[in-house]
Amino acid sequence: MQVQFNSDSSVMGTENVAERIEARVRDKLARFEDRLTRLEIHVRDENGAKHGADDKACMIEARPSGGKPIGVTAHASKVDEAANKASSTLAKRLERHFGKGEKHKHDARPDKVM
Repeated sequence: MQVQFNSDSSVMGTENVAERIEARVRDKLARFEDRLTRLEIHVRDENGAKHGADDKACMIEARPSGGKPIGVTAHASKVDEAANKASSTLAKRLERHFGKGEKHKHDARPDKVM
C-alpha cells in the first residue's frame, strides 16, 4: 500500500509530523492493507497564524482495490488528534465497506447429485 502525505507549511513546523501521522494511520488501518492500493493523507491548519479551537484538519482518502475512493475529514485543536479521529472514522467506514462485500457473498451452489 502506497502512502502519500501532504501538508501546508504551518503544520510542518513541528518535529517529524509526517512520520508520526503516517505511522499512526498505517497502524490503525493495518488490517485493510492488502485490500487498499493507496492512502492519501492531507493535514492543514485552516486559519493559519490565527489560533482557534479545532482549526487543524486531517483528510484521509483510501483507495480500495477495484473500488471508488473513500474519504474522511476530522478537525481538532492539534494535528495528531485530527489524524487520530480521521483514521478511526476511516477504519469504521472501511469495515462497513468491506464487510458488505463479505456479508453478501454466497457459497458456490453445490453440484446436484442424482
